[in-house]
Amino acid sequence: MERKNIKRFGLRWGLPVLLALVLILLVVRLNQVEKTEIISRAGQTFETGVVTEILEDNMQEDGTRVGQQTVVVRMTSGVKKGQLLKTTSSAGYLFGTACKVGMKVVVMQSVAGNASVTSIYSQDRSVVLYAFAALYLLALCLVGGKQGIRGALALVFTFVSIAFIYLPLVYQGVSPFWTAVLICALAATVTLYLISGPTRKTLVATLGTLAGIIAAGVFATLFSAASGVTGWNVSDIENLLTLWETNEIQVGGLLFSGLLISSLGAVIDIAVSIGSAMYELCVQNPNIGRQELFHAGMRIGRDMMGTDSNTLILAFAGSSISMLVLDYAYDLPWLQIINSNNIGIAVMQGLSGSFGIILSVPATVLLASYIYTGKRKAGNAKGD
Repeated sequence: MERKNIKRFGLRWGLPVLLALVLILLVVRLNQVEKTEIISRAGQTFETGVVTEILEDNMQEDGTRVGQQTVVVRMTSGVKKGQLLKTTSSAGYLFGTACKVGMKVVVMQSVAGNASVTSIYSQDRSVVLYAFAALYLLALCLVGGKQGIRGALALVFTFVSIAFIYLPLVYQGVSPFWTAVLICALAATVTLYLISGPTRKTLVATLGTLAGIIAAGVFATLFSAASGVTGWNVSDIENLLTLWETNEIQVGGLLFSGLLISSLGAVIDIAVSIGSAMYELCVQNPNIGRQELFHAGMRIGRDMMGTDSNTLILAFAGSSISMLVLDYAYDLPWLQIINSNNIGIAVMQGLSGSFGIILSVPATVLLASYIYTGKRKAGNAKGD
């Protein structure tokens, strides 16, 4: 019995620790890359400061702002730390900010000897971002208990995978599509392993998730071939072309890789739900046949499709709401709207992701039917 527990502990934590060490070495190796300088930033830095005085405001009588403010900022970082600098803040919506005394700001400065050129880049909101992220993780852990802690760890792992595996691989010219498949596989495996451990439920949900993600990619590719909408039709293609010319980054595949990553959460959700429900059927009825289990799983999946099929369509529609409002306000012809690249991309993302959700249902049900009935252990609530 003790040997069995040791074996179980090693499988539960020993193998993951070993794989984590290998992954850390891979991450370190991938990020040892020298980036090509696209824009010269010699001498330019972004530093923090606090507004201490408004010398010249740009507030108009009607409450609008025109031109720029002239303010005094006490620097809190960089070579000018502790000094008072006279600088400007524009009235733009993308850069600059409406400064107030006491406001923390980010200052863009270029220093050459004793001379320096500065301007306000934005309000310093880094503390707010970190605080809200920490508050979210804390709420997840408090409400979810152990499962919440595991979910938080999985979320951190997914973020790290995108930042330190996906981006370096794509930057070095690896296919964005297959890199996204790798990231989705890693994120799904780690997330489900942390939640359910080395069980058959984890295996079923992971394989079902991968099937759904690949299905989404396949349908996006088919839509692209039929409609002519590609990764070269995105709005920021001019900047991406620079990356293609300097580093041979496969910018055409970025659109599809982003689709896979965006679909991951919804596909994991439906695969886990179906896999868990079907396992409970096996626990409650150990003698259930494979065919009967399959039909029961499909009935469960059909009920879930009714709501989950709208998830990604609404998500991508919400992300395009500003564009839709502009199209409505300018009263553009329907033929122009439906054939615009932006609408085509939004439709492709929403429908292809929903295809992934729908097709993950039969894939997960089929996998569960074979895996759960292949090795029965009645009454094992842990899914081993």
